[in-house]
Amino acid sequence: MIDFRHIIATLPALLAGCMAHQPPLPPSHPTYTIGQPFQAGNEWHYPREYQSYDETGLAMVIPSGQPPLTADQEAYDPNALAAQSPVLQLPCLVRITDLVNGRTLTVRVNGRGPNQAGRIIGVTPKIAQMLDFPTQGVVEVRVELLAARSSALDISLGAGPQLTAAPVGAVQATALPPPPGAAGSANSVAPDQAALGSTAAENDAGVLSGIVRQGSIAPGPLYVEITGFGSAYDARRIGARLAGMPANVAPVFGGSRTLYALEIGPYHSVQDADQALQGVLARGVTNPEIIVR
Repeated sequence: MIDFRHIIATLPALLAGCMAHQPPLPPSHPTYTIGQPFQAGNEWHYPREYQSYDETGLAMVIPSGQPPLTADQEAYDPNALAAQSPVLQLPCLVRITDLVNGRTLTVRVNGRGPNQAGRIIGVTPKIAQMLDFPTQGVVEVRVELLAARSSALDISLGAGPQLTAAPVGAVQATALPPPPGAAGSANSVAPDQAALGSTAAENDAGVLSGIVRQGSIAPGPLYVEITGFGSAYDARRIGARLAGMPANVAPVFGGSRTLYALEIGPYHSVQDADQALQGVLARGVTNPEIIVR
């Protein structure tokens, strides 16, 4: 006769033994990565090495079910200060600013994505929590490449990975009221004065302090933008293919040459901007992006 009491009593030990013999995660060996062009949500992305990058747009939370290794061969951790970019070199360091509440955080970009059109960065659930993203997980952001520290990080990879995310317990916090009109709580943001002690450490490419700083808020309307036209005439030709959409040509100053962009909008909700983006793609116009103006 089967003694079920004995089987039940030994179940915890059996389960522990099974867990102990699960295969470990693949080894993590970060490597400098650019990668090939890829398509996500009917939109093509062309990764390259940037010397400067300062863009506004929409951020989203990286969904669950990610592969065990990121695009640059690091172990994926939803609690790390890590992010995905469709175009930046990997790994690199960027400063993310939530334009709705003014909170900023320096993070490591080590993944390729997000796999949704109209998103310029994907962040781990931990970052979304620290920056107080809204419930739907999509927010207006500014993303700035920290070029000098990223370059130093690239060099350091020859000696192995040097960058470590701040553990959860090490994240500094203090009470600081958000600016007028900013959303979110006031208990998880460290002011610059409290962060002064970490300045020297953050000059090292291998350190992330995990400190959230409070800045000014700067939300704005959303536009769908197509850039890189050599003349206003070229931009207007593409605009003619978007009849019925509120498109305008705007000069883009930079370097020794003036380029032109086609801006469609404004839109005052993510849903409307996403719909406009898909409308642009459906008419065969490539490389549209959602920006915050």
